[in-house]
Amino acid sequence: MARRFDHLGDAEAFVTVVEQGSLTAAAVTLGTTPSVISRAIARLENHLGNQLLRRTTRRLGLTEAGQLYLEQARAAFALFDDAERAVQGRSGTLAGRVRLSVPTTYGHHRLPEMLARFSREHPQVRIELNISNRNVDLVAEGFDLAIRLGALPDSGLAARRLEDAALCVVASPAYLRQTGTPVRLEDLAGHACIPFVMPSSGRIAPWLFRDGDEDIEWMPPDRLSVSDDVLGVVSLAAGGAGLCQTYDFIVADALRQGRLTEVLPRLRGRSRPFSLIYAPHRRLSAASRALIDSLAGAAQRPPPPVRAARQADP
Repeated sequence: MARRFDHLGDAEAFVTVVEQGSLTAAAVTLGTTPSVISRAIARLENHLGNQLLRRTTRRLGLTEAGQLYLEQARAAFALFDDAERAVQGRSGTLAGRVRLSVPTTYGHHRLPEMLARFSREHPQVRIELNISNRNVDLVAEGFDLAIRLGALPDSGLAARRLEDAALCVVASPAYLRQTGTPVRLEDLAGHACIPFVMPSSGRIAPWLFRDGDEDIEWMPPDRLSVSDDVLGVVSLAAGGAGLCQTYDFIVADALRQGRLTEVLPRLRGRSRPFSLIYAPHRRLSAASRALIDSLAGAAQRPPPPVRAARQADP
């Protein structure tokens, strides 16, 4: 009797080519040669009776049939992974691979302790972490999970809220000694403010404040602005270039150590949300589900208090 699924190796080669971006990279990942990968793709296309990849001299692209087959093949391989873990994991040991994309703010200042805890609890889970301010395409680029900032558009992706990250305005003590400390919102107009240019729109991100029950959006001047890497505003502020608005979790250590000072604490109270997203039509592996639960639980734990003497309003 002919084998029904003797093309599974070719399907794995196809998925790997898409995830790695080229035949050469896929060959390295699978420990073979580009010519072997090319023949596997050709056999798969012949088996399916459809072209899956558009090949040009510069890049590979998916056809409509290729996109459909990619999503279904990934779901099928995820089921295989779950089946193996169900049989092999009776001892309770969790294993597998999770590909996670996160922004630089979270990747550098919030995630390290979370992942360290998870890795200690699940040493057999391999995490491939992408730290970038680019919003990856989860399905096309083969990511299981991503962390996103802000209100999420109706993209069809499933989301789980991690936390609402509190905001503060900070400056270096040296800058404040030279210029004085702003005590009212109107005072900011006379200071060097360092805003961030949002990559999605090319516009300056407003600073968010709360005055009593009133929410305020204040637009900082753009005499010195930062684009692409939002952590740049913090580096410039710490170097004495001016004031910036950022997240508490980024500057908590600098505040405790006295390298930065919070200003206008009376106007704090606003936050921005961070969420975990994933494609709802793809079956999440046990490792992905465990990582989601671990990160969500860790994000809800209150951060340690900042005990440095914060600049108070008179």
